[in-house]
Amino acid sequence: MAVEVAVLVTAEEPGFALVVRTGWAALRVIGFLVLMRAVRLGRAAARPFGLILAITTVFAVARLAQPRTGGLLPNLTVLVGLGVLAGLCAAVVWQLYRSPAVAAHLAARPARRQVPGWVLTARVAVLAYGALLLVPLLVAVGTVAGATANTGFGDGATGIDRGLSLAVAWGLLAVWFVIFLVVGFTVPLGSFFLVLGKRWARWWVGGLSVVVLIAQPVLCYALLGLDGLLRDGVPMVLTALIALYALHRSRSLPVHLRPGSGTPPSADAAREPA
Repeated sequence: MAVEVAVLVTAEEPGFALVVRTGWAALRVIGFLVLMRAVRLGRAAARPFGLILAITTVFAVARLAQPRTGGLLPNLTVLVGLGVLAGLCAAVVWQLYRSPAVAAHLAARPARRQVPGWVLTARVAVLAYGALLLVPLLVAVGTVAGATANTGFGDGATGIDRGLSLAVAWGLLAVWFVIFLVVGFTVPLGSFFLVLGKRWARWWVGGLSVVVLIAQPVLCYALLGLDGLLRDGVPMVLTALIALYALHRSRSLPVHLRPGSGTPPSADAAREPA
């Protein structure tokens, strides 16, 4: 929260995009509180949730740090805060995956069902798609709406430095919104059946991961430029790659086994993240 406050205080002209991104970054405070509760209760999903939260938090704050004008680097206060934040997020991930005390605490809680860690990782990753789509979509809506107000709706340039007409820009926004609706309404259900071991759910979640992996960077670059690609496209790419890798690693692992069912775990189960 301190880094976001520093960014807002030092920003010369905080616009709509900065407000949206600052609000999204500030919500990470609640995310880390949820993570603390999940670890305290010994939830198996605490590890993948902490991993995704740490990665996206660094990008959520880093995209606020670059000045709108002037040099490429922010002032020293923001730069130091960003470095401290990145170090703390790295420490959280290290503790979750490498600390014997945390591992013993998470293993001590009896599970109602045995779900491989890679499956949980895939589910947590895909559940983050909705937010990762919504934030840059809102920023792009503000950008195109501002250009429309300045030039009027028509075939003129949008003013977003990509040579797009307003009609094309609004069309891309409509495509982006449709992708957001499809992902937002179907991923929670698909990830639930993924945990239950349904094969169709794996294909559905994997297919949506490929769609957002390709569509998000393209839309970010088209409507927000290289800056938007780095700030909003890269977090989605990393999250989607984690989800696809987790789906690949869990393809032969048994899921939804109740304790005492007698089915021995596979060899990969011993190496998976719990």
